[in-house]
Amino acid sequence: MTAIGIEMISVFGLPPVDFVELAAELGCQHVSTGLASFDFGVEAHPPYSLREDAGLRRNLIAALRDTGVSIALGEGLTIRPGRSAVDFAADLDLFRELGVTRVNTVSMDPDRARSFDEFAQLAELAAQRGMVTTVELAPGLTVPDLATALAAVDHVGRPDFRLLIDTMHLVRSGSGPDDLAALDPDLIDYVQISDAPRAPRFASYQEEAMFERMVPGEGELDLAALLAVLPPDRVYALEIPQRAAALAGQPARERLARCVAATRQLLAAARGTTA
Repeated sequence: MTAIGIEMISVFGLPPVDFVELAAELGCQHVSTGLASFDFGVEAHPPYSLREDAGLRRNLIAALRDTGVSIALGEGLTIRPGRSAVDFAADLDLFRELGVTRVNTVSMDPDRARSFDEFAQLAELAAQRGMVTTVELAPGLTVPDLATALAAVDHVGRPDFRLLIDTMHLVRSGSGPDDLAALDPDLIDYVQISDAPRAPRFASYQEEAMFERMVPGEGELDLAALLAVLPPDRVYALEIPQRAAALAGQPARERLARCVAATRQLLAAARGTTA
């Protein structure tokens, strides 16, 4: 059975231990995490900091051990103007303490050449701690499309620097199943799954991506075709924030249960197995 994960923006700041327990209740094997909470302004969760609260880190490690859930992706390592990848060394140490073996990066530095060099530095620092690094493409970022992401991978030139494919970002940036099928599968290390209309629903792409995505199979991304060509032995993580449902009072467990079931059905159909 394909491993299912839940991405942190899908739970709008749910504290880490509660998040891990929710994932386990839903039969999911993985979560993603940053090291500090972010106020999404959607659900009233208490703030937390895994950087500053050693007790919380211990409790999270215990919850991971007790549930069998793992942190499949460490987030928050964003390249920005004036900030170097070396600034993330302490965060990488904390991710290692939490058992993280994969970290993700994006760039918001418009200097593409500098971004690529910083990716290389981050990948080296992560590798020193036994971690793979993924780069995520998304419209509006320095790596806005698949071609640029592949150029970044080529520039870094390491087998442990690979692609993170987000189905919404991929399609909205102009790529599709044929583009994925043409890739060496080893380049794809992690998949974030969600659905969406082909045309944007919001004036801001970032707002749609951060707050309102659709249950897999209920949009127009042709997930069946995408899943048919994506490597089966990867984590398929639900990046499906649903602000309207949350504000209407639907709890995270109910929202995500639908997403988990829909994803399992799509994956089973793509693999010719039973959900």
